[in-house]
Amino acid sequence: MYIEKFWGNYIGGSDDSLNLLEYLADKDKAEISLAEIFADLGLDKQEWDFRQSQELGFVTSDGLECEFYYAIDLIIDISALLLECSKSGNVSPTELLGDAGRSISITWTDDEKASMNEALLDFVQNPLEYDLQEMMDQEEIQEMAQECEEIRKELFG
Repeated sequence: MYIEKFWGNYIGGSDDSLNLLEYLADKDKAEISLAEIFADLGLDKQEWDFRQSQELGFVTSDGLECEFYYAIDLIIDISALLLECSKSGNVSPTELLGDAGRSISITWTDDEKASMNEALLDFVQNPLEYDLQEMMDQEEIQEMAQECEEIRKELFG
């Protein structure tokens, strides 16, 4: 996978990341829109402001409730998955979880692309303004912002 160089530490290495992959695997679809992901997880209620997280989560097909803690963490993980889709055409959530399995393609509109670029850029420029900083020291969040900028540049040029 193309995103393996990013996935596993700051990006793709949290409980939120695991829940996101479980969500995508549970959807059992070949294609999903970014709008559907946002609606299902509650990100749409954030209105593209991810500095302070609201209630985020989903219920699996088995009835298990899963919560997310940090909206920006989800946005960064989703951007990595979008990068994989742009390079490979799809992403395998189960492969990222360590199992073989089917792939899913994430689609998005031009407006969503512009908004994702702005959201990632805001985090890169202002990482200490995000609630995620309560879980990381200043050096770690700056390193995460640098990795986020690498993904942003690859996604948006």
